[in-house]
Amino acid sequence: MSDVLAVLKKSPVIPVLAFKSAQEAVDVCRVLFDEGLSVLEITLRHESALAAINAVKEDLPADACVGAGTVVTPALAEAAIEAGAEFGVSPGLTPELAAAVKKLNWPFLPGIATLSEAMQAREWGFTELKFFPANISGGTGFLKAVGSVLPDLTFCPTGGISVDTAPDYRALPNVATVGGSWITPRGRDGSIDLGLVRELARTAVEGH
Repeated sequence: MSDVLAVLKKSPVIPVLAFKSAQEAVDVCRVLFDEGLSVLEITLRHESALAAINAVKEDLPADACVGAGTVVTPALAEAAIEAGAEFGVSPGLTPELAAAVKKLNWPFLPGIATLSEAMQAREWGFTELKFFPANISGGTGFLKAVGSVLPDLTFCPTGGISVDTAPDYRALPNVATVGGSWITPRGRDGSIDLGLVRELARTAVEGH
């Protein structure tokens, strides 16, 4: 959908985030935003995810762009919008989900892993796509091949991407940005070290 591309181009990396609480989300997202990562994808993998989206939206400045990840049903799309999510991301795409997000007129990034899936998403009107899981679905080689036959598609590869491989993806002409969870790792105790997050976020921005 048209304004998804503008979202993707706002940040060299889109952190893919999963939080245990709304407060943890606010603390981590403040650091990410301060270091220049203004587009944040909070996945709907935890029961506190919707509250986290709402809390981060209220805490960060207006130019922060907070979205919802793992949107796999129309009901989740509606709930995410109600929580304040400005865009949605899904690991895949079904006819029902495609119809729902278009009706909602919500910036949406559906996931694909094959050429046929990319063609189907394109037929449904989606030209900005998530390539997931990127590292085991062909990586940069796949995206180069797709670019030669479907040059009008733009991708945000996600899944197994690291600080070392992100520049290789970003160098491709059909990649607008990359998504990844490496910027917010959890320690052995399950906590997220804000100092480490700051360092990793800074590295991601500087490596752009």
